[in-house]
Amino acid sequence: MPNSPVQIPKRLVSSNLINFAAARPEGFVSLCETEYDARIARIASAVLESGCAMVLLTGPSSSGKTTSANRVAAAIRGAGLRSEVISLDDFFVGEGRYPKRPDGGDDYECVEALDIPVLRDCLRDQAETGECDMPQFDFLTQRPKAQLRHVDCRDGVAVIEGLHAFNPVLTDHLPGGVALLVYAGMREEYCDAAGARVLATRDLRLARRITRDARFRGHDADFTLNLWPHVIHSENKYIKVFKNRADLVLDTSFSYEPGLWHEVLLPLVRNMPADSPHAARLASLCAQLQPFVPIMQELVPERSILREFIGQAR
Repeated sequence: MPNSPVQIPKRLVSSNLINFAAARPEGFVSLCETEYDARIARIASAVLESGCAMVLLTGPSSSGKTTSANRVAAAIRGAGLRSEVISLDDFFVGEGRYPKRPDGGDDYECVEALDIPVLRDCLRDQAETGECDMPQFDFLTQRPKAQLRHVDCRDGVAVIEGLHAFNPVLTDHLPGGVALLVYAGMREEYCDAAGARVLATRDLRLARRITRDARFRGHDADFTLNLWPHVIHSENKYIKVFKNRADLVLDTSFSYEPGLWHEVLLPLVRNMPADSPHAARLASLCAQLQPFVPIMQELVPERSILREFIGQAR
């Protein structure tokens, strides 16, 4: 394992360069996805070389943690070892037990929203024996399911993913040297011809989350935008303070992505009530994305992590 924390820089790319590449969209998309595949292969190779039995993978909201964790596990299995993904979301305490925010709403982002004793037991079992029996959370009922899931990664690697995967509340109870810490985050931002930043990673993550919430979680853009400041506050409090613990960084940026979201978000802009307190914010986000050459959803490969947000092609 590395002896010191890795640095996590961002890069600024000209929107003109992105639009030039987008003039040949199929090749552009293919290149970006191939680069991401190479990043996954690099992470998997480093995990195997480390000899660690666990990967702890975290990152901010909508950074593509879930799909990235599954892709890392698949690469490890491709090398002939057992590997499964354990999602920290399966350890939510459930309806009626969530901590409360100052405004009285349920706090899903804090570490106390997880059943910490059960989670610690599962992680300890996994670290010591390579196996555990973990809960499965039903998001429709907001309750753990009755049936547990058996995870078997003996002589392999368990990939644990979630917002709190680096939190010492969880990691300090693990044996030393058992886990490799991977931070998944978007590293690419965009500027205009004069070099002024026009699109930040946070803007793209918001576009991802609005889309996913609307398509898969039954939440309209108003709901997501209302929750977003709390999400950012929680990231700063619970995730970014620990990100320098990372042994490795996985870049989940796709250079073609700025061209994807304008057409996706535009119907949500049209459907949002004019008197919504968030109408101007959604319109502003859409305007930030409008200058980028459109990339059609149909060009996004089925295995892309962006399918985590837009869904599979019909």
